[in-house]
Amino acid sequence: MKLEPPESATDSAVSVPATPSADLEPELTEDRALALLQRIDLPAEDIERISKNLAAMKSRKVRLALATHPRVPRRIALRLIREFHTFDLMHFALTPGAAGDLKRLADEQLVARLASITLGERISLARRSSVTVAAALLLDKHARVRETALENPRLTEAAIIKALQRPAVSTALVGALCHHAKWSLRPEIRLALLRSPHTPLARALEYARRLPPPILRDVLRVSRLPEKIKEYLRKDLETRGK
Repeated sequence: MKLEPPESATDSAVSVPATPSADLEPELTEDRALALLQRIDLPAEDIERISKNLAAMKSRKVRLALATHPRVPRRIALRLIREFHTFDLMHFALTPGAAGDLKRLADEQLVARLASITLGERISLARRSSVTVAAALLLDKHARVRETALENPRLTEAAIIKALQRPAVSTALVGALCHHAKWSLRPEIRLALLRSPHTPLARALEYARRLPPPILRDVLRVSRLPEKIKEYLRKDLETRGK
């Protein structure tokens, strides 16, 4: 007579099946991959498996989620950044959880592409991108791109001043800043405009008259304004002193 094992022994031999890993899911769907990548504690080996799953990696959303995951191996993130399309780079650079040096790399990639992308794409980037890309677009040859970049909420005084110091700065950008409802009122930007070779006399005179004489003299010593304008400002200063 064959003896059956006790019921308790049979139960103890049964184990709960583990959650299938990415390598066991050759047709890993976009939704399933995104759900896995929402887990902050997702093991690095599972991230590696997802990165090798051809079905999942066809999705731009999955590639972006993979690159921004806090536990993604650096080599995988670097590879994905180099393969990203323009707006994937923009989204990556704006992701709060992504590593700072990788976001800078994404910005550098974007800036390097600006000369080869369409006007419409540059306008979209000017409106929504990081401060680094918006500042680079201040030097764009199209007025609409420059004007849109000036309205970018991430743009800072420091970035504008740096753009004004670039050799490639245009008369058009200086003119736009001189008439901008927000930026033309900022004291530090007015100082930068007084150092620019493209600032028109009328605006230079307006800004100069709002400065204390010692500060104005210091600014004019290093200013790249045309010599005729600087001389006019010095004479105006002497007249005011009298």
